[in-house]
Amino acid sequence: MARARPSPVDKPIKPGRIRAVLTTLGREIAQDLIPVGTTLPPEPELETRFGVGRGVVREAVKTLAAKGLVSVRPRHGTHVLPRHEWSLLDRDVLSWLVGQDAPDRDLLLAIQEVRSIIEPAAAALAAERATRNDRWRIDTALAAMQTAKDQASALAADKAFHLAILDATHNPVLQGFRGAIDTILSTVFTVAVGGPGGWFRDNLPNHVAAARAIESGNPEKARAAMERLLGYTRLKLSNRKPASAAATRKAGGSDVRVTRTSSIKRKRKRHGP
Repeated sequence: MARARPSPVDKPIKPGRIRAVLTTLGREIAQDLIPVGTTLPPEPELETRFGVGRGVVREAVKTLAAKGLVSVRPRHGTHVLPRHEWSLLDRDVLSWLVGQDAPDRDLLLAIQEVRSIIEPAAAALAAERATRNDRWRIDTALAAMQTAKDQASALAADKAFHLAILDATHNPVLQGFRGAIDTILSTVFTVAVGGPGGWFRDNLPNHVAAARAIESGNPEKARAAMERLLGYTRLKLSNRKPASAAATRKAGGSDVRVTRTSSIKRKRKRHGP
């Protein structure tokens, strides 16, 4: 009786390769280089494009589906879903939407609205609940903001200030938003701190007022100070010129459209625009 041939051992999938495919496809979807309703290229084409195996492609697509960017249906392909289906508080999705060039003003304003809902209430709770260590973290971050010498240190200190206030609420549900808030803060602060149009220094007095109100244990003053802080940022964002579609899709954008295969075009012709 012949022995059964042992099954080949699958090669381990390297997380770095999955991450690379996931990030590239995620950015292309978020920046509308792969539009809503489009069917992603079949697995063999993605394998060839990225130089990876089928397991890597499937894991990347599975993660995109978990984040709400695509739907995967057997025999119907993988389709890009409308933006309202996306997990917009997901750290990756937010970073893909922001992109690497000038962030879209409307997106920044939408992000700022979320901050305006969460952070004033967080400041009020922090005024009521902050421990000595919480107040120390807030003051330390504020001091780092005041002495920051470059963009990287200013951004790090500003984020530390706001996240310390969020942590000082001692509300586990609010703290569950920490990753999303971290990404939101990175998005807005990069604009606020960098370039000739930044307003980091001008908004420092409002940060001081918020810290002092929390330190004094006055929730209403803390809420009002945070509202002024965020209102100043919102005003500055509103005055920014909207980024043109051409500007936000330059450089690699045209190359991506070229590398997408004719199968996408065929499906778009079949189903309409």
